[in-house]
Amino acid sequence: MENINKNRLFLGSCLALITTAMTFAIRARLETVFGPHGVGLTMEQIGYAFAPAFFGFTIAMIIGGPLVDLLGIKKITWMAFITHAIGIVLTLMADSMTSLFIATLFIGIGNGFVEAALNPMVASMYPDEKTKMLNRFHVWFPGGIVIGALVGWLVMDVLGLSWQVMVATLFIPLVIYGLLFWGQKIPVTERVQMGVSNKKMFSSVLKPLFLFMVACMFLTAASELGTTQRIESLLKESVTAPLLVLAFINGIMALGRLFAGQVVHKLSPSGMLLYSAIFTFIGLWLLTVSNGGMTFVAAAVFAIGVTFFWPTMLGFVAEYLPETGALGLSIMGGAGMFSVSIVLPVMGKLMDDANAAEALQTMSILPAILIVAFLGLHIYMRKKYQTSEV
Repeated sequence: MENINKNRLFLGSCLALITTAMTFAIRARLETVFGPHGVGLTMEQIGYAFAPAFFGFTIAMIIGGPLVDLLGIKKITWMAFITHAIGIVLTLMADSMTSLFIATLFIGIGNGFVEAALNPMVASMYPDEKTKMLNRFHVWFPGGIVIGALVGWLVMDVLGLSWQVMVATLFIPLVIYGLLFWGQKIPVTERVQMGVSNKKMFSSVLKPLFLFMVACMFLTAASELGTTQRIESLLKESVTAPLLVLAFINGIMALGRLFAGQVVHKLSPSGMLLYSAIFTFIGLWLLTVSNGGMTFVAAAVFAIGVTFFWPTMLGFVAEYLPETGALGLSIMGGAGMFSVSIVLPVMGKLMDDANAAEALQTMSILPAILIVAFLGLHIYMRKKYQTSEV
């Protein structure tokens, strides 16, 4: 790690993730711009137009994961920068479902390259604190959503400016993370450091435990991101400013991930995932019956549930299946985002045909399944490692 500026690289990583996260919040605000009372798209059409943000992410993760070791973290990071820039420009020019679809695809690919490159970089820079530092890195996913949600609310709802001004604010973190990575020496991935062969890496991603975690990633990501991505429509009848609820949820998530180190010491990763599933299930059900101020109470319960889902799933794989390398982390992230691309149109169809409460009730099935799955995982890990942690 000589001649590597960890602090600058970690800060640049956080700014790249802020760029990624802001696109989620701003896209949530664009739902009303392009919806039935704006451009005129149905909720289902918007679901399809937004889906590339997630399957584009998956494509980038699948391509970027194996290429991180071959091309290096630096090249994949610059691929993220370029596709982010193209996506932002195309979003500013979007005026139909097709143009929004293409713009969102580039944004999704940029987001995927960020995760493909920077998750393994953080894991390699902090080999003894993987779960803690991955949680700290992923503070800036909810943190960036808070920033994006507040920017969207301020620009459009308070100042009454155009949605194009809101989208253009994405250039700020984009330029900053580009400058932070410029000219820096970047470490090789942990898999390369360990000397694990390509053959062993590819065989490791076929292990039953890894495949189980991939299946669970489908459900954890859909529970979190499927809900928050469509929050403008899900809560428009419950509160006057759904974007503020989104900011509230992600503010709680950011604080939780900031202090993840203390939680990791008290709970095993499998225990964290079990408790997360329980709170997510309760939170989704409370959102179906809450309105006004009580919506924030329900949102707080939901936020506590989803706070540790994404980084702990990645941290679990990095700690217990390190031989899967950057490919393993990429498959996990890709699986999560792909599941959201599937669930968004389904939620839109439910809202078109029924209502938001019906969509939320259907979504609550996912954490219910996870409660059973993570209870089994927790029992298995306790027996395997003979630990008494909860």
